[in-house]
This record gives sequence, structure tokens and C-alpha cells, in this order.
Amino acid sequence: MATNVYMEALSPTMEEGRVVKWHKRDGDPVKTGDTLAEVETDKAVMDLVARADGVLRQVAAAEGQTVAVGSVVAVIAAPGETVGAVSASAPKPTAAPARGSGERGAVVNPGSGERGAVPSAAVPADATRVKASPLARRIAKDAGVDLKLVTGTGPGGRVTKRDLEARAVAAEPALQREVPLPAPRSPVVTQGGEAYQDVPLTQIRKTIAKRLATSLGPIPHFFLTTEVDMERASEARDALNKQLGDQGKVSFNDIIIKATAHALTKHRACNAWFQEDHIRYWNEVHIGMAVAVEDGLITPVIRNADLKSLAGIGGEAKELAERARNRRLQPNEYTGATFSISNLGMFDIDQFTAVINPPEAGIIAVGSIVQKPVVVEGQLTARRRLRITMSCDHRVIDGATGAAFLRTLKQMLENPLAMLL
Repeated sequence: MATNVYMEALSPTMEEGRVVKWHKRDGDPVKTGDTLAEVETDKAVMDLVARADGVLRQVAAAEGQTVAVGSVVAVIAAPGETVGAVSASAPKPTAAPARGSGERGAVVNPGSGERGAVPSAAVPADATRVKASPLARRIAKDAGVDLKLVTGTGPGGRVTKRDLEARAVAAEPALQREVPLPAPRSPVVTQGGEAYQDVPLTQIRKTIAKRLATSLGPIPHFFLTTEVDMERASEARDALNKQLGDQGKVSFNDIIIKATAHALTKHRACNAWFQEDHIRYWNEVHIGMAVAVEDGLITPVIRNADLKSLAGIGGEAKELAERARNRRLQPNEYTGATFSISNLGMFDIDQFTAVINPPEAGIIAVGSIVQKPVVVEGQLTARRRLRITMSCDHRVIDGATGAAFLRTLKQMLENPLAMLL
């Protein structure tokens, strides 16, 4: 019996994928766990892996083609088996096959082939309309798990509590295939050419557009700005870097991440998510740091940032930023932030406002450190100053609450020893 190969949801926010490269061609023999194709999601490039043995037939999505999640992109058939024509525009049917029927499709496999293999009794949950028990839905919502990424083993492919527990045990970071970055999308002006150029949206740019529409529209933003004296922080950074020598360097951004995380432990009301019917106040501090990539922006997450040293934050931030620019981040490396930081100081931007990344309730926008004339103890002198603007979700954070957090953050940056208290 032929097995359909579906375009799976390979990231928590993926709605469609672009086929980058087929590793198997029409007529090639395949085994369970073989990489069939590379797929560009809204965040990274992932592998689409076979879940059945046989011969790849009826490849319906060409390289470079964008396909909706749930569409059939190919068929795995037995040698000599006759199969009908396949269209990549055809969505996956709502009704999942009965348990044990052998309908296994394809799944992302960021690791080994064995990890991608799924027992024959397992049936993937519907990629567009997930069937799940009420308990599983509640557990997934509380844990921030996208049910589209969970394979259901219950009747008719239903996702159960056991499936979520098994996914939590099996989940671990894995390396993705490194692929060349796409060519720059900036339009090039040519003499005697057309008056304009239409450039198709990349998957990441589509996601950014949707995320901004769900942020600036529904979220009632308000903004608070403070100016920080960075003289002591600069002196502390110079001393630390001199002591570290060849072991690495601490950047101003590392200091800001550490200070922000520490301030959030004292202002839990700002370390929160807005949910549909409740506010989730986090006891852990996970900082999302905005990183500019070729086609947009992504926010890798430094988890438990309040518990890490400056050197630890610096090393992790550098590694995550590099992986982000190479599009090698795993979904667990860019999801789950409780608060975010966007820093444009390196671009000589004095001050700006950042857009909140839902469900988070706040983000700070960090400008450049500049020498300014200020009055200190009645004397005019030059000091290194920094402007920070906090964007707040008024459904979670009130003005006084945000102001108190910024005051604490300012105190820690102006006197780094305060982080030791």
C-alpha cells in the first residue's frame, strides 16, 4: 500500500515550507529514516525524512516551490506498485487512518535516521487540524507545545498525555544541515530597467509580517525611556576583559543581558506572558536577544540568564548569534523567552522603540553608548550615557510597574556591584 509523504509542521509557527533540495528523486529506493528533502521553514532549514520503505514516486513539489503544511509532496510505493497522480496543493485529509493501518508519511529528523523512525502503530496527528484529548490540549497549552509537532498514537491519530510525555523525554538539541544562505533580497537599480522590482517574501519575512500584525494591533503598547550613566559599567568591563585575556571578551550587551535578568528576578510582574484567560508569571528568567539575519530577525534565547556568569552569557550569546545567522537554530533555541532585548547601539542608533514579541509582556530597546556633557556634583563633565526604552503590554504591566523595573535596571548598570546584592 502506497504511503503519502506530507509537508509536516517542522517548527512551532510553520504554516508552509519551501522545498530547498530533494535528496531522493522519483524512482529512487528509500528506507525509513532516509532524508528525502531539505525544507526551509520560517526559521531554519530542516530535513524531511521518510517513514516507510519503498520507492519514491510522484514527487509533486519542485525545488524552490512553497507548499502548505499538510499537503502531499510525494508518495512512497512498493516496487512495481501503480499510484495515481499527486498534487502538492491537495491538503492532507482531516480523517486520520486507523491505528496500525501502515499510514506513516514523513517527519522531520534533525538527528540520526533511527531517531526519525516511528513505530508502525504510530499515526501522525493531522497537520492542519490536530486531534487530541482534552487533557493533552491542556498540558500542551501550559507547556507551550505545538500539537502539530506531536505524533499521536491514540485512536485515529489522537494525541494523548502519553505522547506528550514521550516527546518531552526524547526531545534534545541536534545539529541541522548547514546550507548556503540565500542571495541578498535587496533590489538592485539598473539603468534602463523596469520602474520597480517585486521580490517574493521569504518564509522568515512572512512570519515577521504575521507576528507584527499580532503584536502592534492587539497588544496595547506603551513606552518608558530612561538614560543610564555607563561609566562604572565601562570601567568594570575593561577590568574584566583585561583579566580574561585570551579566554574571551565581555561585551556591553552581555552586561545588559545579565543586569536585565537580575532586575527581572526583583520585578516578577514584568517577567510574564499574557495568555487568553490568565497571566503567567515566570519564576525562571529566559532572555530573548534579537539577532539580525539576512532576511529579517530572530530571537535566540539565553535560558536562566540570571544564574549564569557574564563570561557564560557572552559565550552562549556569541554561539547562538552565529547559529542564527547560519540558520542552524533548533526550535527550542528560539522559543520560550520570558522577556526580550533588542540592541541597535552598534548601528549608532541613539534611541528607538521595539515591538513586543507575544506572549511576552515586555522588551527593552537599547541604543548606543555616547559621550555627553552632564552635570556631576555641580561640574560640567563628559560621561558615557545610554538610553533604554521599554515597551510594555498594558494588559500585564502598569506604568508604575514598568518604571520600577527600569529604575532597578538603571541602578544595576550604574553600579554593577548592585548585581551581587
